[in-house]
Amino acid sequence: MDKMIVVEHLDKTFKKTVKQPGLKAGFKSLFKPQIETFEAVKDLNFEIPKGEIFGFIGANGAGKSTTIKMLTGILTPTSGTCLINGKNPQKNRTAYVKDIGVVFGQRTQLWWDLALQETYSVLKEIYDISDSEFHKRMAFLNEVLDLNTFIKDPVRTLSLGQRMRADIAASLLHNPKVLFLDEPTIGLDVAVKDNIRKAIKQINQEEQTTILLTTHDLNDIELLCDRIFMIDRGQEIFDGSVSQLKQRFGKMHEVRFEMTQQLEVERLDYHQHFSDLKVIKDGLQVTIQFDATKVAIPDLVKFTLSRANVKDIAVKDADIEEIIRRFFRKEIENV
Repeated sequence: MDKMIVVEHLDKTFKKTVKQPGLKAGFKSLFKPQIETFEAVKDLNFEIPKGEIFGFIGANGAGKSTTIKMLTGILTPTSGTCLINGKNPQKNRTAYVKDIGVVFGQRTQLWWDLALQETYSVLKEIYDISDSEFHKRMAFLNEVLDLNTFIKDPVRTLSLGQRMRADIAASLLHNPKVLFLDEPTIGLDVAVKDNIRKAIKQINQEEQTTILLTTHDLNDIELLCDRIFMIDRGQEIFDGSVSQLKQRFGKMHEVRFEMTQQLEVERLDYHQHFSDLKVIKDGLQVTIQFDATKVAIPDLVKFTLSRANVKDIAVKDADIEEIIRRFFRKEIENV
């Protein structure tokens, strides 16, 4: 399988001047500044094959943005290498940018006062796209992203969801081999998020575009990503599929009981009979979160039915959000 992105021993260190409070300390720092180094990215290694949707995730400050900036050629690594489609982003800048598209959820590459179709015409000239190829690309992007309803409107009049679709189309106009998506569904409502995800999936499947996705929306990860690469404090902590993450950390389950009387809720003393579970009592509802490897669901149900009249029972597996939360909790405990 072709390797579209290859990252080897990637490091990025920043230096900053530490300023102590007070006039005397400030004057001293002018002549003898105290320099601290901060390792934002530490020895990252990964490969992304052609056509994969790669979920690059981590908490705020984990080093995601720094890594993306090195991969897109904005920052130069302190050490290590990254190759995208065989090109070095820093050394082959002009040739390299023709191979990539970039979408930042909170920024736009569109011209604010131009009509959207005029913006695409400007980008056509920048990327030196032929007339025939431009019309072909626009027809495809209109079909996938449904741009026709607002393509004649000025960019400043577009809603957030429309602007995001327009930005994705702009990043794909020159048919890049790699698409970097940074929080593409941030701030969008549920229906618009669903449409954006469908478009991303369709583009990936029909054009075999390699996509590197950073997101805090865990539904994006579960619905889109073939693989998850998780970092914390600039270092890799997990590399695998969503199913592998669930197998390793997805044993948490939840059972919710609805009782007929408040007195019955108070009578349920789970902690005296079971360990490693969390009990949440809210009115007539009792929610129990537990590790399925340590507590059996039938035992919990049997215990509850023996002490209360249960009106309703609901069982839920752990979702991806809870799994990742537990993963980070375990990593922090092991530090």
